[in-house]
Amino acid sequence: MYLIPPTIMLGLFTIVYFSHVEERHVKEKAKVEKIAKEKAELDQKKKVAEAKAREDTKKRNEERDAEEAKKEKDKIDKQAANDKEVRDATAQYNAEADKFAKEAGNLEIELDRLRKEKDKLTRETFDIAKQVELARIARRNAELEIQRVTEMIHRRASASSLVKPPVIPPAPAKS
Repeated sequence: MYLIPPTIMLGLFTIVYFSHVEERHVKEKAKVEKIAKEKAELDQKKKVAEAKAREDTKKRNEERDAEEAKKEKDKIDKQAANDKEVRDATAQYNAEADKFAKEAGNLEIELDRLRKEKDKLTRETFDIAKQVELARIARRNAELEIQRVTEMIHRRASASSLVKPPVIPPAPAKS
């Protein structure tokens, strides 16, 4: 007797249990399918988001690479332009330096020629001044000689009796 009610209850429980187990399996299956579907949708959204993120990343990387390449190209172009400008300026200054060196050489030659000409003219001036001074000295000597000769002639003439007028006797006095 003690076994009959629990057995009946166990039988009823088994019937209810197995009827609900199948329902439960269907609900659980639906729940698993719903979770799987949500997970698939989530995975799909995640894949789309990842693909979009990869695409955005790739696009940003390409843009950054393009920008860096452009900056590098601009830098290289600018450096090339600066190098060309420096080479042109160097060539120009070297040409000017050569021109000025030639001009300096020509001016040195001209200066040397002018110094020689100046020395020649100075020598000629000195020689002419020397000749003038010698001529003055000769003239002075000639003047002194003329004065000496004149003085000598004057002394001889003064000493000569011919130059002295005869002495006229005094006239008688008129009264």
